[in-house]
Amino acid sequence: MVALLFISLVFFFFIGVPIAMALGLSSALVAGIGGLAPLQLVPQQMFNAINSFPLMAIPFFILAGYLMQTGGISQRLVNFASSLVGHITGGLAMVVIITSMFFAAISGSGAATTAAIGSILIPAMIAKGYHVNFASANQAVSGALGVVIPPSIPLILYGIAAKQSVGDMFIAGIIPGIVITCSLLISAYFVSKRKGYLGVEKASIKDTAKSFNSAILSLLMPIIVLGGIYGGIFTPTEAAVVAVVYSFIVGVFIYREIKWKEIPKIFKESAVTTSIVMVIISTAGLLSFVLNRLRIPSLVSEVFLDFTTNIYVFIIIVNVFLLVVGMFMEAAAAILIFVPILLPIATSLGMDPIHFGIIVVVNLAIGLITPPVGINLFVATQISKIKIEQITKAIIPFVAILFVDVLIISLIPFFSTWLPSIM
Repeated sequence: MVALLFISLVFFFFIGVPIAMALGLSSALVAGIGGLAPLQLVPQQMFNAINSFPLMAIPFFILAGYLMQTGGISQRLVNFASSLVGHITGGLAMVVIITSMFFAAISGSGAATTAAIGSILIPAMIAKGYHVNFASANQAVSGALGVVIPPSIPLILYGIAAKQSVGDMFIAGIIPGIVITCSLLISAYFVSKRKGYLGVEKASIKDTAKSFNSAILSLLMPIIVLGGIYGGIFTPTEAAVVAVVYSFIVGVFIYREIKWKEIPKIFKESAVTTSIVMVIISTAGLLSFVLNRLRIPSLVSEVFLDFTTNIYVFIIIVNVFLLVVGMFMEAAAAILIFVPILLPIATSLGMDPIHFGIIVVVNLAIGLITPPVGINLFVATQISKIKIEQITKAIIPFVAILFVDVLIISLIPFFSTWLPSIM
């Protein structure tokens, strides 16, 4: 039955069946043929997988992201970041990274961050003499911050899969997100210095203050969300609703960038994105049910612990495994399938579940910029009108930097556990 499960799963992936459908079909096939459960339990298990109050945060954060993306947030954040670092060597490349960090704290999505910021800054970088491949790769990798910096949908999913506080996962993602941002800024500076990419004219203090004042309402949203959670004012799910109300008021009544006729389209796009995520969650939940019936998690744990009990060997193996998984599988499905298998091993070796969750999410974030799935690459190439082969070559140095970040975050738990421990 185990062989049938994985062979059928690989077969469905190979013939191009969407990942959610592949997970569901393979699980139902094994459940039916193997007699693991009556087939009427298949829809029941799929429903149980999404019948969770914390999961309600996902559609609301998705909707908030679309509202902020349409509501004029992107350009204001770009202007503010440009006033801060635009004059430095490689300034526009740095503006991309810093703006993506700000927008990531609003949208929670790598693809949304890449699209919203890239549509403005990729053409701007090209116009300033940056090579199109570098501009596209820089935006794609910066967009990956969307799944690390809170609020983040993968952090929510890990909290649910691992039975950990979503609020703790949010706060744990802050320092690793800053570490990755700083490494990308350093890289952008040295690459730009070597290639002669100069900065723009330095903004005056008055212009900086003006751009900050324009962007302040955008910058306040993550502070309100995280502050409200840790101030005990609302839960993460309620925080998502607050984010929707806040972004709606800002976009419609204050910035006045969202027209009333655009609201149905925003709701439609949010509903489509939410449905895709929820179908993946439901079929991944069914697969987890089948794996548990086959005792796969306990068997994997026994085999692994017989192989080694060294925590550092485990960390290296898990990192390599997750990096490969991220190349072929959506982060949502990977978290819901593999966390229940790997987390018991990690905790038995003394790892903090919060730290392990950040390792998982950061590894899967790299999957956003690595073929063949690499959704950020496809979004960036659509904007810059280049081939996927061109951006893939340009992305290699960035991937190498992220590998180093993964090792630092994996081997130094302080970055992930310090803030949750003092809150």
